[in-house]
Amino acid sequence: MTVDKKFIDQFIKVTTRAALASSYYVGKKDKMLCDKAATDAMRYELNKIDMNGKIVIGEGELDQAPMLYIGEQLGTKKGPSLDIAVDPLEGTNFAANNLPGALSVISVAEKNNLLNAPETYMDKIAVGKNIPKGVIDLDYSIEKNIKNLADFKNKNPDDLTACMLDRPRHKKKIEQLKDLKVKLKLISDGDVSGALLVCEERFNIDIFLGIGGGPEGVLAASALDAYDCQFQGRFIFKEKEDIERAKKMGISDLDKKYNLNEIVSGDSIFCATGITSGDLVNGISVSNNIFKSETLVTHKSTCYKKIIKQEISLTTWFFYSAKITLIY
Repeated sequence: MTVDKKFIDQFIKVTTRAALASSYYVGKKDKMLCDKAATDAMRYELNKIDMNGKIVIGEGELDQAPMLYIGEQLGTKKGPSLDIAVDPLEGTNFAANNLPGALSVISVAEKNNLLNAPETYMDKIAVGKNIPKGVIDLDYSIEKNIKNLADFKNKNPDDLTACMLDRPRHKKKIEQLKDLKVKLKLISDGDVSGALLVCEERFNIDIFLGIGGGPEGVLAASALDAYDCQFQGRFIFKEKEDIERAKKMGISDLDKKYNLNEIVSGDSIFCATGITSGDLVNGISVSNNIFKSETLVTHKSTCYKKIIKQEISLTTWFFYSAKITLIY
């Protein structure tokens, strides 16, 4: 089952509108305002698309968040049934403080093809394309994963670079990586973009690992799938209410290790538009009534993987009165 490629441009517009809306509040020190601007703009654009869309990964449930909530129905109700995962503003701290790496992100698949990820932590590991199964695994030790990966790439461990969130919970793993002489890229936030750094050699990241958000894991997996990368995740449930929420979502095996094809089954479209410039894409810039944007787009079934650069008149954007110029 595939998602029609005609939707690619429409979902690029979704994340671009959200990124542009949030960009006006970059550096204003207000995370909620940045997030609300992105969310409102994303909802507006999604509701214009001919689809029966349903949010399966969003910002909480209806009684917890006034944002794009899990279970929310979107679109004109005139098209195919699609599952939607969103993070209207990934990296709220980045946007609020005008730091690199803020993104607006969406993943779309046919109904029941995206794992319903609860708002809890996930232990993750990801590596780049063309690496055989069994080289890395969540159940392996840090040392075994690094040595296996180094052997496969015909490198020494000190030639590898690992990316992970800079968190106290990762102190032991960071120490183990240092003992192995592995180079480290520690990121303060944004583990969707962190995981995606394994997708191309130009980013010089060999492995992404550590504990981050479960919904972010599903979003990253959608893009990594199109790049033929490897990803595994396992939810971490500590609170009783998290366990109850997971069971309501149909998760019965709380210790299950999910491979990529269990997280994203079938085709998907992924879009991530930069709000502030980072490793993946440049952020929004506005000059002389023209705004520039960059969006990383993937579509698995067509092997479409591209960064779309746009220069658009703000007048054109808001009133749709002229042709959009795409620059590849």
